[in-house]
Amino acid sequence: MDTLPKNQSNDSSDIASISGSYPEEKTAPAFGAEKPAAESAPAPIGAVTPVATPGTENPSPAFQPEAGAMPVNPPAPEASPFASPVVNEPPLPPPPPSTADNPFTIRADTAPVASGGGSNVKRLIAIAILIVALLAIGFVAFTVIGKLLTQQQPVVLQYWGLWENDQVLTPVIEAYQKSHPNIQIVYSRQSPRQYRETLQARIGRGEGPDIFRFHNTWVPMLGEELAPAGKIGYTPAEFQQTFYPVMSSDLVVGEQVYGVPLMIDGLGLYYNEDLLRSAGVTPPTTWEEFRVAASQLTVKDETNRIVTAGAALGGATNIEHFSDILAVMMMQNGVNLNNPVSVEAEQALSFYRQFADPPGNTWDETLDNSILAFASGKVAFIFAPSWQVFTIRDLNPQLKFQVIPIPQLQGTNVAWASYWVEGVSQKSEHQDEAWEFLKYLSSKEAMIQLYTEEAKLRSFGEPYSRVDLAQIISNDPFVGAYVRQAPIAQSFFLSSRTFDNGINDRMIKYLEDAVNSQAQGVSPAAALGTMAQGFNQVMQSFTAPPAR
Repeated sequence: MDTLPKNQSNDSSDIASISGSYPEEKTAPAFGAEKPAAESAPAPIGAVTPVATPGTENPSPAFQPEAGAMPVNPPAPEASPFASPVVNEPPLPPPPPSTADNPFTIRADTAPVASGGGSNVKRLIAIAILIVALLAIGFVAFTVIGKLLTQQQPVVLQYWGLWENDQVLTPVIEAYQKSHPNIQIVYSRQSPRQYRETLQARIGRGEGPDIFRFHNTWVPMLGEELAPAGKIGYTPAEFQQTFYPVMSSDLVVGEQVYGVPLMIDGLGLYYNEDLLRSAGVTPPTTWEEFRVAASQLTVKDETNRIVTAGAALGGATNIEHFSDILAVMMMQNGVNLNNPVSVEAEQALSFYRQFADPPGNTWDETLDNSILAFASGKVAFIFAPSWQVFTIRDLNPQLKFQVIPIPQLQGTNVAWASYWVEGVSQKSEHQDEAWEFLKYLSSKEAMIQLYTEEAKLRSFGEPYSRVDLAQIISNDPFVGAYVRQAPIAQSFFLSSRTFDNGINDRMIKYLEDAVNSQAQGVSPAAALGTMAQGFNQVMQSFTAPPAR
């Protein structure tokens, strides 16, 4: 299918568990260390220094002070006749020590240092180095211990779902946690109403789930929320081998996988067995056969009012999934839905509309909603996804019907895909663990278990998304049609009932206007021209590529 340009988890990114060791600490030489001086260090500031007299440079031992005694001055020389009178003045302070060999000189504007300043500075430097070393060792120890403690703490993954309740997911999650005791998965089912907006807002605030369900068409809208699979999840090659081609087209952007599908769905042709049998009509496989069969099965009263409709087709107001139906009809006719202005698009719109145009119409707007009408036995053919089987059976458990692949044009082979996917948040702190769980959840064993749990609560589970599981349900009268069509399925941003208030819902509104305008005499070309302009505006608003 032609898809919008895309560029994608969050990242997404499989991050392998990181373990490592810190580099060995090496003791650096003391900052500013110097070689010992050749000459004696100067006397400390304020010390009393012996004064040598002429001729006594080498004083006799008699003048040497005893150890621990106060220094004794040598005898004073005789008074000189030229000497000045003795004045009792305070002695001058001794000169400061020489700093010629001391790199740590004190500037004139700096406060004086106490005696022994050079030694004190060195001592302070040594202490500072010791403190830094102790801090470094403490940091390393704290980090290593923190990692060990973190590894021992359970990793909690918040998982948001939409359609399945706890009863279905719990056995599958418990089976995984038995082999992964350090992983705790908390599943919660969300409301589909405003789900997309809520999801994005919560993730934006850093409060969202680690794993969440989203629609396959939402990838352009979740560019800032989806984390790529990286190495822990699927590679593009693995993904392509495991799942259907449409899923690679939708979920692989560049060289990254941005979601894991747990199911496949789209459109099937539902038919009422009793109505076809009584009219001698066989289930159609082409659109021409379908058109003839729908006409034969339509019953009208004397006022030309439809009593039993042949097919719910042609309108937009009371036909469920009309956008999916018309989109796949256009695709089969070779229409590029990114720019649906062509003769092929006009042909598809006109063909669709004829089922609601009198006098040969098989449907009109006075009838009930198409699902309710089918459950009531008032219409022979409808198009719907697999989950509508449950709705119809709830409404009328006695109705006999089957689901088959949709009709094809001569020489074409295109079906419709609309399905839900599990993704990982870019804001998750445990992306690698989340992707590892999703890879398990999409394994053959887990998918079979999941389908079995779903089938305990309803007629069947979600149709398998894995190619290697299709044969298990390919002959089922309800879900078999969806897996048989899956290899030729395509998708576009016209999927109904995603409740996204975004790319699907807005584009569907333009398509609805185009269909309804036909009843007011607007030409198909004019209707499609207006629709194409609207499509372009919507796609420009929502097609933000995923982050790499």
